[in-house]
Parts: sequence; C-alpha cells; structure tokens
Amino acid sequence: MIMISNPILSGYNPDPSFLRVGEDYYIATSTFEWFPGVQIHHSKDLVNWRLLTHPITRTTQVNMEGNLNSGGIWAPCLSYSDGIFYLIYTDVKSRKGAFKDTHNYMITAKDIMGPWSEPIYLNSSGFDPSLFHDDDGSKWLVNMLWDHRKGKNRFAGIVIQEFSVEEQKLVGPVRNIFKGTELKLTEGPHLYKVNGYYYLMTAEGGTEYNHAVSMARSPSLFGPYEVDPQNPILTSSHSPELELQKAGHGSLIETHTGEWYLAHLCGRPVKDKYCNLGRETAIQRCCWTEDSWLRIEGGNREPLVKVKAPTIKLHPFPPIPDKDDFESVDLSIQWNTLRLPPDSTWLSLSERPGYLRLRGRESMSSLHRQSLVARRQQSFYCEVETEVEFEPETFQQMAGLILYYDTEDYVYLRISHDEELGKSLGIIQSKGGQYDELLQRDLSIEGYARCKLKAVIKKEWLQFFYSIKETEWHEIGPMIDISHLSDEGSDYIRFTGTFIGMCVQDLAGAMKHADFDYFIYKEYINEKAIAGVQGEKTGIKES
Repeated sequence: MIMISNPILSGYNPDPSFLRVGEDYYIATSTFEWFPGVQIHHSKDLVNWRLLTHPITRTTQVNMEGNLNSGGIWAPCLSYSDGIFYLIYTDVKSRKGAFKDTHNYMITAKDIMGPWSEPIYLNSSGFDPSLFHDDDGSKWLVNMLWDHRKGKNRFAGIVIQEFSVEEQKLVGPVRNIFKGTELKLTEGPHLYKVNGYYYLMTAEGGTEYNHAVSMARSPSLFGPYEVDPQNPILTSSHSPELELQKAGHGSLIETHTGEWYLAHLCGRPVKDKYCNLGRETAIQRCCWTEDSWLRIEGGNREPLVKVKAPTIKLHPFPPIPDKDDFESVDLSIQWNTLRLPPDSTWLSLSERPGYLRLRGRESMSSLHRQSLVARRQQSFYCEVETEVEFEPETFQQMAGLILYYDTEDYVYLRISHDEELGKSLGIIQSKGGQYDELLQRDLSIEGYARCKLKAVIKKEWLQFFYSIKETEWHEIGPMIDISHLSDEGSDYIRFTGTFIGMCVQDLAGAMKHADFDYFIYKEYINEKAIAGVQGEKTGIKES
C-alpha cells in the first residue's frame, strides 16, 4: 500500500488552499512578509510534491515595504473556473492592538505559470478571503469579519458577497452567514457544494495549539448553517503526544479517482512547544458518512502522519540539487527576499558570473530595505555552507550567513571590520529584540580574501564553523539554542518560520558589496545521520 508521509510541505508553508484541475493538484500557502508572494506547490499523485511557481512577483501586485513582522500576505485562496485561475489574498498592513488593516485582492491567470494579472481590490473588512464558484456560474467571496469594538467578538463571523465578473468588483449586500462555534476565533472559510448541501469549512480555536477544522452545512448558500454534531472534524488540541500539532485551517478536494482529501496546517515542536520550522502542510484522507458529514479516515479527528494514498500512479519529480552555484542570471525558485523583490541596485548574478553579489543596505532590524536572500529551513537536521568575499572598511559593514526568523529574532555569523583586528569574524544574536554578541572577542581573518561559513542544525541546536583554508573547518562560538527562531519565541503571536541565507549590511550607506560563490543546503533524516557525516569530515578543529 502506498502511503503519504506528513507533512507533505515541510518548513514554513501554512494556510493551505487545495485545488484540483483535471489530474493536476495544487496547494497555495501563505508567505507573509517574504517575497515572492504565495508558494504554489504541484503534485500528480498527492505523494510527491514540488514547488512550482509564485504568482505574486511585482510590487504592483503587493508592496510590502514597511509591513510589520508576520504582516503581508495571509491565507491565499487558489481556485479555478471557466478556464481561469483565481488567486485571492490579503495584504496585512497592521495587526497589533484593536485594529487590523487587511486589504483583500484578486489576481487571475489563464495558466498556473502565469502571467498573473494586476490586482483587483475587493474589500478590507477582514482576512482569509476565499472565492466560491457556484453551479449557476455565480461567484461569491467569503471572509472573516473583524470587529475592533471593546466587548465584542473580534472574530465576528463569516461574511459573503457576490463578485461580478462583468464589473470586476464585489456587488450586492454583505451577509453574515456564520457566527462560529464555542471554539471561537472563526476564520479561514472555504465553501463547497456536495450532496445537495453547501458546506462551510472554517478554522477555529486560533492558529496555535487549540487549532481545529470546523464544518457546518446548509441547503441554502446564505444559511442558516447547521454545525457538524461531532465538531471539530480535525484537531490535535487535546493530544500533546501527537507528532502533528496545531492541526487546523483545512481545504478540501476530490481526486479525479473519486477520493477525498483534506490539506491542513500543522506544526512539529522541536522541544516544549517551539516549532522552528514554522507551520507546515499535511494531508488527511477523508470519507462521507451516511448522513453526509465529512470524517477523517482512520484518525477519528486526529491528524495522521501516514495516510493511504489515492489510487493514482506515482509521479515523482527530480530532486533539487543541494548546491546552488549561482550560474543562472535569475535566483532559483527556493530563494526569497524580505518585503520587496530583488533589483539590480542591490542584487546581481551577472556582474560577476558564478557569484551572487549583494550590496549592503539597512540593518537586520529594518522593515524596509534589507539585502537578504534566504531559503526555508525544512528539516530538523541540516547543514548549510557558503563562501564569501568581502572587504569591509568599517564596523558598520557586515556580511555573512544568517538564520533569520524576523527583525526580533536571528543568529548571524558575520564578517566585519574591527579597528584593532582588521577584517574579523563574529556572531550576532537578537533574541526577543535584545541584541547580543556571542564571542568575547571577534576572530581576526585579516589578510584572507575568502572565508567559508557553515551552520550545522540539530533540532533546537546550532553550531557555526568557518574555514579560511580549503581543508580545515573550525568551530566558532558556542552551541546556540535557536528555539527562539519560532512562532512561539515571542510574547506576541507570529506566523512564519526559520530562514537560512546570506545577507549584507552597510549602515554607513556606501552599499559595500559582498560576493557569495555558492550555497549548499543539505538535509538529514535524524541526528545520527548528520552526526555520522560530521564525524567523517577531516580537519574540524576548535578555535
């Protein structure tokens, strides 16, 4: 029996929107302040998945410069009708305190690979918008309604309004069709029409450890909606022993072979309740009861790690190489930048062929113009390596290898300049916004043009290495607890995950550049595997 292994989209890939078009399957996930916007993964069998494309690639589609941490693009909805792909998304401009500024947009394309259109503005009444295509050709937008007033339920229900294709805007009355259940925090709505009923699937309980998928149904689009008597249909909230925690925010499809599957958000803590990889996406196989309610097959209401695959021939994809030599004129699909797309004023793959050249801009605290290129950490056990050429002239110029959650939390092995040591290597950490330097004294690498930097990650532990001679690696700094690089590493709720990459800062404003020769990202299945590889390496020494 062929099994699906969860999570199917490891690392920061939350809020899945599940879509089938013919025999192709797509999942769109949130990207928040990271560019390009919205990850779309593709599968032919629900077992094997690949990152296919990003539909939001231009600042005319979304401009996130200045957006706060965990703002930006929330909970996209990908749908298809009449030969057109529709993508609905929210650009969250503020989210702290009583108010949330949440602007909802639509873009379309005739091909999943684009080109994708300029956005149509929809509304700003709440977040998690979703588009439902009814049998009669009408189209309906649903989203959660935000109520800022004191003493009110801020998650004030699910509202619906018609979208006019002819007029390219929302038309007609706004109706509140569902106020939620006792689980509260009702969001993430999706509508389906099955067995003569309209089914409203929502996320409830909050996107942390009380998260859940709720279901309600009605013979009428506008309700009233009857709540599933066994609600919620999926949760891990009362089962701390489960590998997949935070189960919620579901999206449903029927395969071309007539089988039903639910994609949902989940999290896997590395210790206690810290999820360094962020919120991920898993799949559960479903069935319908005789009285037409949806059930998780074999799991009661709990998420399973191993799930029976559909009766579809396997379709694997070629693996992504571990090493990026920067030989293309464009960044590979796994790379991301903060809030804005890269442009030639600060990033180039052509000025020095075979190298990624980054020009230093603002600091790691900036919500505007950081020169940072990073990829998701997608395994508990991994190592990354790069080699950089950088000649700083002042302590305000830095470049190196960074593990980055947001402006509050990161760990950075950086090259800089010290008045006494000259060119030097040190470790910066920000934990909950508190700046620290983890070496008592920076290490001088004056006179060495090139320096290799490495990070080895084992769940919540990080060890940095460096090399200024081809055959010798040296440990630098202590083993670092990186559990704070997680949603849970802050007093305020946040929603992304750990990124690993390269960055350059020039706080003096001269835009000093650094050249990165390559970047290696390798994953291992467990601590024993990564320890074995490290044990085989020669020339590793303590500094």
